[in-house]
Amino acid sequence: MLISVYNAEWPTHFEKINKKLLNILSGLTVNIEHIGSTAVPGLAAKPIIDIDIIYNESSDFEYIKNKLASVGYFHNGNQNVAGREVFKRNGKIEDEVLDKIAHHLYVCRYDCPELHRHILFRNYLRKYAIAREFYQQLKYEIAKEVNNDRKLYASNKELKANSFINYIVELSKTEHHHFGKIER
Repeated sequence: MLISVYNAEWPTHFEKINKKLLNILSGLTVNIEHIGSTAVPGLAAKPIIDIDIIYNESSDFEYIKNKLASVGYFHNGNQNVAGREVFKRNGKIEDEVLDKIAHHLYVCRYDCPELHRHILFRNYLRKYAIAREFYQQLKYEIAKEVNNDRKLYASNKELKANSFINYIVELSKTEHHHFGKIER
């Protein structure tokens, strides 16, 4: 099954990766956010932890890229999403946490629109059960339509869920949110 019922272990999985990444990036001011459906208690999801590493200065990106490469990630470009850089495991350097827990890793500057979209949507779903339930049902329907095919699911979800996600993000913008540089 492509979509799994909510697993209470997902936040723990995120924390294990988060701890590892913060150690790797020590000395640099970053925030690491658990985003996506696994970050929303009670929401069914693909069992893959989505993570955004957030940094302040454009010049910090090369440092992050090099540090991630040193532990077995490669930079896979922005995959057509401006400001959101994708990193994947390269299989050359083994790590008991980073290789054991399925995850998607993104690196974004603090002012990246896609980062703000991730956080606004996640926070809204955490706050409003009716939106969470609607989104969950939508995901189950899409998975059923594509017979649990992962690639078809991703493209169909983008088509069918995007208007709902955009609607929620716009609703969220009416609430007070501050997105600024990371303070330490």
